[in-house]
Amino acid sequence: MKTSEIADRFLNYFEKRGHLVKPSASLVSSNPTTLFTIAGMIPFIPYLLGEEKPESKRMASLQKCVRTLDIDEVGKTTRHGTFFQMLGNFSFGDYFKKEAIGWAWDLLTSPLEEGGYGIEKDRLFITVFEDDKESKEAWKNLGVQESHIQSLGMEDNFWTTGGPGPGGPCSEIFLDQGPEYGEALGPAGNERRYIEIWDLVFENYEVDNVQSKTNLHIAGELKNKNIDTGMGLERLSYLLNGKKNIYEIDEVFPVIEACELLSGKNYGSDHVSDTHMRIVADHVRSAMMIMADGVKPSNLARGYVLRRLLRRSIRSLSLLGAPDRILLPELMGVSQKAMKEEYPELENKISSIQAETEKEEEIFRRTLERGSDMLSSAIQKAKSEKKERIDGKAAFQLHDTFGFPIELTREIARESGLEVDEEGFKAQMAIQKGRARQDAVTKRHNVDVAVYDEAKKRLKEEQKFMGYQTLSSSGTVLEILSEKGPVEKACKGETVDLILDSSSFYFERGGQLADRGEIVSPTGVCEVLDVQQPVKGLTVHHCKVEEGEILKGQKVDTLVDEERRNALARSHTATHILHQSIREVLGPDAVQSGSVVDADYLSFDYKSDRAPSKEELFAIEEMVNMKIMEDLPVKAEQMPLQKAIEQGAMHLFSDKYSPIVRVVSIGEDGWSKELCGGTHLSSTGKAGQFIIVSEFSNGAGIRRIDAFVGKKAYLQNHLNHKTVKNLSSIMSCLPQELETKASGLLSGLKSAQKELSGFKEEKIEAKIKDLAASGKSIFVEDMGRDVSIDLLRKAATSLMSKMQNKSACCFLYGISLSAPIVVAASNKLAIAEGIKANDLVKAFCSAIKGGGGGSAAFAQGGGKEDQNVKEGVKAVNTMLEAFKAQ
Repeated sequence: MKTSEIADRFLNYFEKRGHLVKPSASLVSSNPTTLFTIAGMIPFIPYLLGEEKPESKRMASLQKCVRTLDIDEVGKTTRHGTFFQMLGNFSFGDYFKKEAIGWAWDLLTSPLEEGGYGIEKDRLFITVFEDDKESKEAWKNLGVQESHIQSLGMEDNFWTTGGPGPGGPCSEIFLDQGPEYGEALGPAGNERRYIEIWDLVFENYEVDNVQSKTNLHIAGELKNKNIDTGMGLERLSYLLNGKKNIYEIDEVFPVIEACELLSGKNYGSDHVSDTHMRIVADHVRSAMMIMADGVKPSNLARGYVLRRLLRRSIRSLSLLGAPDRILLPELMGVSQKAMKEEYPELENKISSIQAETEKEEEIFRRTLERGSDMLSSAIQKAKSEKKERIDGKAAFQLHDTFGFPIELTREIARESGLEVDEEGFKAQMAIQKGRARQDAVTKRHNVDVAVYDEAKKRLKEEQKFMGYQTLSSSGTVLEILSEKGPVEKACKGETVDLILDSSSFYFERGGQLADRGEIVSPTGVCEVLDVQQPVKGLTVHHCKVEEGEILKGQKVDTLVDEERRNALARSHTATHILHQSIREVLGPDAVQSGSVVDADYLSFDYKSDRAPSKEELFAIEEMVNMKIMEDLPVKAEQMPLQKAIEQGAMHLFSDKYSPIVRVVSIGEDGWSKELCGGTHLSSTGKAGQFIIVSEFSNGAGIRRIDAFVGKKAYLQNHLNHKTVKNLSSIMSCLPQELETKASGLLSGLKSAQKELSGFKEEKIEAKIKDLAASGKSIFVEDMGRDVSIDLLRKAATSLMSKMQNKSACCFLYGISLSAPIVVAASNKLAIAEGIKANDLVKAFCSAIKGGGGGSAAFAQGGGKEDQNVKEGVKAVNTMLEAFKAQ
């Protein structure tokens, strides 16, 4: 029975009994205490706790889950896995023990033709909480023998949240795997023989003072009693299908089969290879499902877990002897096909997942290549010195110089029977962090932070910012700071920081970049390159003296570049309009997470667990442009922070605000209202135009919109119009017909490609028949251009199947995407004569400076360029001629 059918039977069963079937929630957990959804009941917690009213009192689901606490054990045993699926039925104040127990028994034991799982009743064993007489009687009333029911204590059969809240007894259902797994002691006495398949939790108590699983206080009974059940789909699938473990089910094993082909090794032949195949099979599936829910590899939180899964897969493939090339995207495709019946949405996401995976694999393969020699030396050094640990400094050097993750160093060390000096590693990290902090705070435009601190102390009064009122104002040069410290003057060609008592220049803050322009004195002119606050309360103008000299104490004019300031104001006002538009289209939870405001360009991050649809994105862009066309007034005013919050002014909760804040409002009725210190337009109409140029995920739960405003938006629209016009001319159609015509052409192209692929297969099949009938037994054949490695594998397998009665080998090569690929195969008789497939591939790949691997019976490889293919074929023929001469 397919795993997908097992899931369908469960959901159909409970749907017929009045349950609302809920689709799986995202793997990205909405609970801030966990990175991923780790249990089937997680999405239902608000209903179980009574915090929210459920759509239905009865629900059922198949929930995607990820747990990575045991990531280092995955593959070593067949029990651990990172991605899994939980089947569950739930009741929120509706049915209780009798129904939950009865339905579970009925579904498990009913015949297959009646929609059940057809498990023999005498193979099922039950555990109940020792004080839960009601559950025990319910099981006995169903005909379960007393000998098949075991009563256990709170440690095993009482559930709580781990703190105050709901709790209650649970009843677990186990499957007896038979006498070959040990004595018949029941679930309490033999965990290996009796495998738990379903856990039924009966939440009927209010508990408090929870000290441990066995030390808690039952305060009373809940008003609404709940049912929360969970059954692992992978575990049920392998048990129902007579497999040995979760890695052998139809949704996982295809990746192991792909690993066999890539490595030339057979699953089940040795524990080390099996371990690595299981790691790849588990991690590839987990990574694919995590990426499908919007997570990208990074060095933080979920992104780092994902990165670790991908990296462990890559390394396991290397240890298996798989070809030294990009492999994960191919395996992702295999996993997607295995999972497509349950998750058809993967088909639309797999291409982008594969592209992201390819980038990650390329980077990590370089890391492995650079760091492996150094790590090998560290291991050899530790062994020669008879130490039990790799030096912490060496581990840090690997991390710092080559980007080698400490987890990987630890894992490789353990394979050699060593540990890592973790304390030494942490000490080196602490030193580096201290150095980085010092670098960050001691350098601003090459000036030591101590110089800024001293300058701040010398300020007698607060510097004035005149930029809200005017773009040109006068001030006095209070300080001139060079790399060496305070100086009295700066001459032509020198770059310095000027501290003024008053200025119209806006310093970079709140996402808005700084003004640029000129500072003019009676004796010189400075170009203002940047304006910053290196320490709080001190504004500095980073300048290059273009003419003459600037003297300390001089009166100067600050002249802001008006064109840039206006472009910044257009972008900042448009950012506020965009923020409010996003919230109106996507909902009030889609709030700002960060922004960059540049000249006629903006980048805006907002919180959302999903990508907006094309229609929603258009609605956002349209609303921004409509608000621009309405030419709404933009007003800025100062007010107490509390008053601003009471008026509903948007603000970033992560930011700290002073008691008096500046509030920017758009529209007479305050359509948009935000706390903001930036520069803005006087009315929205001056923004001109707005166009979204990209929208993408910028991390878990964060989306980013990049947009052009004003002149840049006009130029982008002009370019888009010109492109459409040119394409319409090329396609001989009206602009509005372009999409339909292009779709038709692409559809025709795909059909032609499919037809061509079929033709190539037929052509190669015919060639294989001719070769088999030729009377030869050794084949070195060019299979042509634009062939795939899969096609070569099929051809080699087909040819060898026709040559079983005599010694035979084949070496098939071709060109795929301008790169050479090769597959070799030898039957047992040829191997006995010394003709091994992996030797042939090695000879070829050595000549073309490529890579490959496999076994004596089957191997494959390839290279990056096809210039040396003739040399590779020559090397193979030379080797085969030597065998013929023996």
